[in-house]
Amino acid sequence: MRQEASEAADELLADHAVATMIDRLPLREHAHVVAFGDSLTSDPQSWAVILREALRKRRGDDRISLTINAVAGETTTHGLVRVAETIAAQPDWIIFLIGTNDARTQGPHPTKTLVHHEETRRNIAELRQRIAGETSATAIWVTPPAVDEAMVAEHWGLARFGVRLRNQDLERVATIVREGGVPVVDSFDALGSPPSSDVLMGDGLHFTVEGQKRIALEVIRGWSTLP
Repeated sequence: MRQEASEAADELLADHAVATMIDRLPLREHAHVVAFGDSLTSDPQSWAVILREALRKRRGDDRISLTINAVAGETTTHGLVRVAETIAAQPDWIIFLIGTNDARTQGPHPTKTLVHHEETRRNIAELRQRIAGETSATAIWVTPPAVDEAMVAEHWGLARFGVRLRNQDLERVATIVREGGVPVVDSFDALGSPPSSDVLMGDGLHFTVEGQKRIALEVIRGWSTLP
């Protein structure tokens, strides 16, 4: 899986414009970056792994470290508990991609999301406040991308547990992430609603290497514009 991520990084760096963006990332020597999230980030070939490979290949002399702190299935409520580990590490940058599971529902006729959108708003506000108050890190937030609702509903593995996701709920989470006046990478808009089939795995929720590469590119593009 790391080989796939390494090859994806090579493909990104083969584009001179992307390589130049990597060069422009505001990362000092020995900078420590944390990618914080759920399964979209913990996947072995995730955008964060691809980004780490790109940094290693392009800016190896700067000895930048990128740690992945991500757990599949977690909501922003879980993130409030787990962020203490990231705070203790005192990184320079934290990239958040979390909130997809807040929008998750259960059963064929759900009446609520796992986390109500107002609670998601409070959770994200608390995460932002803790990072601002307890670290000197700069946070970048990535909006949760959309899904293919039909594929999610029909996937044997997800259906076994009654998992459903609706893009209207995910867009509400994305809207919350866009609030707050901090740097935001809008993967929901960038990848489309729903994303094209070539970037989605068979469950309609997780991303192929090509899809993860697209997320990594959006992160690089947005990050490179920061001072």
